[in-house]
Amino acid sequence: MIHEPHRSAFDQSTRRRKPRIVDSDWLVLRGLAAEVTRAADGLARPGATAIDVGCGDQPYRLLFEERGVIYQGADFGTAAEIGIAADGSVAAPDATADLVLSFQVLEHVRDLDTYLAEIKRLLRPGGRLLLSTHGMWLYHPHPEDHRRWTREGLANDLQSRGFAIESCRPVVGPLALTTIIRLTAFAYALRRIPLLGPAMLVPLAIVMNARAVIEDWITPAAVRNDNACVYLVQALVVE
Repeated sequence: MIHEPHRSAFDQSTRRRKPRIVDSDWLVLRGLAAEVTRAADGLARPGATAIDVGCGDQPYRLLFEERGVIYQGADFGTAAEIGIAADGSVAAPDATADLVLSFQVLEHVRDLDTYLAEIKRLLRPGGRLLLSTHGMWLYHPHPEDHRRWTREGLANDLQSRGFAIESCRPVVGPLALTTIIRLTAFAYALRRIPLLGPAMLVPLAIVMNARAVIEDWITPAAVRNDNACVYLVQALVVE
């Protein structure tokens, strides 16, 4: 997603979990939140431990805590419960998590081997990885932005590093995404126009988001599956 630096961390977290129809990435965020909620319903167990690696603003923390999960965020700096060192190592013991979460982080990771090895190390036997990342999206460094995936490529990158894919769910197909990208460009331009620009953006966003909903609805599932904006993967470690 496009990070909006003028928003507070609380606003960013709430927007990702409960986006507004005037947000340019509303359809993507709404779809991803729905898929994460569905996954949490299936995976969350009271008393289970989840570590969110690269947690950022922790937008889905409440989804897991409401289901009795002990949630711990891990990130660079000191804001999260668990620190991540400059070399990518996570300051938590081996086999300490029933769930490892990774939402919209993998595209920003330079060293996939280290990142995914740390996730494997953190997972207890039988634990699950729940990971989302972009299939198609605009360049958005935070602070870096390295790659996009096809469904096949993402599966291969996880499987070749010791994970077995249990499910891979697509969020928003290519037809709707073209409208979302145009809306994102319009939003960027209009926000630079004092007073009038933001006022013009509201009706434009509503109309274009409504169009994107229809476009995604008519997109065949096979097309969406292989050309998604975001993939949400559930995986486990191969013993």
